[in-house]
Amino acid sequence: MSKPLTDQEKRKQISVRGLAGVENVADLKTNFNRHLHFTLVKDRNVATKRDYYFALAHTVRDHLVGRWIRTQQHYYEKDPKKVVNGWQVEEADDWLRYGNPWEKARPEYMRPVHFYGRVEHNPDGVKWVDTQVILALPYDTPVPGYRNNIVNTMRLWSAKAPCEFHLKDFNVGGYIQAVLDKNLAENISRVLYPNDNFFEGKELRLKQEYFVVAATLQDIIRRFKASKFGSTEVVRMDLTTLPDKVAIQLNDTHPALAIPELMRILIDDEKLTWDTAWDITVRTCAYTNHTVLPEALERWPVDLFQNLLPRHLEIIYEVNRRHLERISALYPGDHDRLRRMSLVEEGGQKKINMAHLCIVGSHAVNGVAQIHSDIIKDTVFKDFYDVDPQKFQNKTNGITPRRWLVMCNPGLAEVIAERIGEDYIRDLSQLKSLLKFVDDDAFIRDIANVKQENKLKFAVHLEEQFKVKINPNSMFDVQVKRIHEYKRQLLNCLHIITLYNRIKKEPNKAWTPRTIMIGGKAAPGYHTAKMIIKLITAIGEVVNNDSVVGDRLKVIFLENYRVTLAEKVIPAADLSEQISTAGTEASGTGNMKFMLNGALTIGTMDGANVEMAEEAGEENLFIFGMRVKDVEALDKKGYDALEYYNRIPELKQAVDQISGGFFSPGEPDQFKDIVKMLMCHDRFKVFADYEDYIQCQEKVSALYKNTKEWTKMVIHNIAGCGKFSSDRTIGQYAREIWGMEPSLEKIAAPDDPR
Repeated sequence: MSKPLTDQEKRKQISVRGLAGVENVADLKTNFNRHLHFTLVKDRNVATKRDYYFALAHTVRDHLVGRWIRTQQHYYEKDPKKVVNGWQVEEADDWLRYGNPWEKARPEYMRPVHFYGRVEHNPDGVKWVDTQVILALPYDTPVPGYRNNIVNTMRLWSAKAPCEFHLKDFNVGGYIQAVLDKNLAENISRVLYPNDNFFEGKELRLKQEYFVVAATLQDIIRRFKASKFGSTEVVRMDLTTLPDKVAIQLNDTHPALAIPELMRILIDDEKLTWDTAWDITVRTCAYTNHTVLPEALERWPVDLFQNLLPRHLEIIYEVNRRHLERISALYPGDHDRLRRMSLVEEGGQKKINMAHLCIVGSHAVNGVAQIHSDIIKDTVFKDFYDVDPQKFQNKTNGITPRRWLVMCNPGLAEVIAERIGEDYIRDLSQLKSLLKFVDDDAFIRDIANVKQENKLKFAVHLEEQFKVKINPNSMFDVQVKRIHEYKRQLLNCLHIITLYNRIKKEPNKAWTPRTIMIGGKAAPGYHTAKMIIKLITAIGEVVNNDSVVGDRLKVIFLENYRVTLAEKVIPAADLSEQISTAGTEASGTGNMKFMLNGALTIGTMDGANVEMAEEAGEENLFIFGMRVKDVEALDKKGYDALEYYNRIPELKQAVDQISGGFFSPGEPDQFKDIVKMLMCHDRFKVFADYEDYIQCQEKVSALYKNTKEWTKMVIHNIAGCGKFSSDRTIGQYAREIWGMEPSLEKIAAPDDPR
């Protein structure tokens, strides 16, 4: 008789039982050994951990492949950064050096992508000639559905230099030049997020964006023509039905070139009229905006376009001409409106406004949280909303509960399943049923125990990986996100310094112990963000080595923050820092992940925090600071950082310590730039929210001492997470933008009789 499983063993099993859906463990073991021996040519005496990983990956891939092929048949048949001495240092991450067992190269679908050259206008049409050609090689990765036997495809593209591009150089002895040319061509898919502060970086970034767009659109047209769709040969060649079968969602402005590229294909290659091509393009494309920050909305220099993509510039100019004709007819004589709405920005260096291109060339425009969607209608894109209000929608972001609860926090997933069953994994709105257990002492205890288990595990991980020993009974106060001024890691730093100064002043007071963790990466060319990382690590050096403070306050910078680290820290967090300036964060999804995993939020009324407060009750979040209307009022009045600095003694002390070299004794002026920014040109008004933030943090510390009341708030938050499932988000995109009804159909497995 087998030994009964402990509660902990049960919890470990939920992710496997619920997600992987393994039908026969013996078969898996057999396949594992087969791959170890025959695919990797290893036995257990010489196999390394990496060999075991690859053998397991191949085994799981085998499990997916049959369903993957079956899914494609179904669709075909039926219409369907490292930190050194406190500084972030970028290092090349050659993650493909050992290969990737999950992807499958598809050289038979390789596509040419053109750059540079010139445009010829002939009686029989327009031709883009004398171009440099780079080949796009597709790699397919299977994406399994949840308990439905469906395996979809994610197709990525790798840049390859064509043979004829360099063979002639080999023949004349130009070997070195040939290799250089080949490397330059293949750099397109070799460097992720190149530093675009310089011309070469800008050109590479634009090349990357067009490369992916051009390869994908060619692939879409090929598949559209080749698929059955239950139609005749003639109809399949009629591209006017493309929007009925294809939806292109422009995720921010990075794929905006899809609009002129689709127009180029339809007009130049398919010989359609402008009006027909434009109708197809607009009905096919939709645009999701992800930011209201002006500097984040892409604007590409016309000179760069003219050199790299001359035909696309012509098309954009014609789109703009027709667009401005329409606006001029609607608002005669309103030249300022024409200037504001133009796709081409004049003055100084001419630039193409890619957000404007996306709006004009799409049938739907959405933000990613209600407050964000309202802001883009009321301010950033108000002119466009006035003209086409029917285009504008909201689609609040979501997260997948499979990864961000079941996989990363099986203990919590099991505790929830014990009360309300497992169906919530597919329908997160069922979490509302947890409210009836909010006063249940056993449930409160179970939730608190799971959190403590996660904290203990993460404390061990930190000691192993970061060589830092922390107090697992302290509050885990976590801010993990991209390092940026608007996300206000600097406000967090000011709180740390204030708390440090208070502990030093009253060391015998019963302080709530905190371990404050900040993680994230700075863009390679973003100097201020890199200085913020250095400041965080410098503060940590002082605080963590002060014997008076001890383990009542620790500061840790989580370097190389990524999904695998997020999956460990988020389930362990007690407090989630979501403290951006109101009106600047489009939505956020980290805030939802923390909420679902039982962390309480301290945050401003920004992004999806607003809807989180609506769903869980504002009283169950720690909300502080200015609202959007307060920020607007302060902008009109004029933000004066000096006024706050002079009025609030603890703020003045903290700023003086940063500027005076307290945290950089070997280099007293090291953080002068940060202080100058905060004092003289802080667009995100850190000082304006400081006082309220500190007071709110005091409430956090007080409540944390009452484990039962804290955990009851946690239960309210988990129960309010139902809205923030990506299942709901994607369902809304499907129904309200793509014009299709989501399906819960489970298709037959490959070995099932059909």
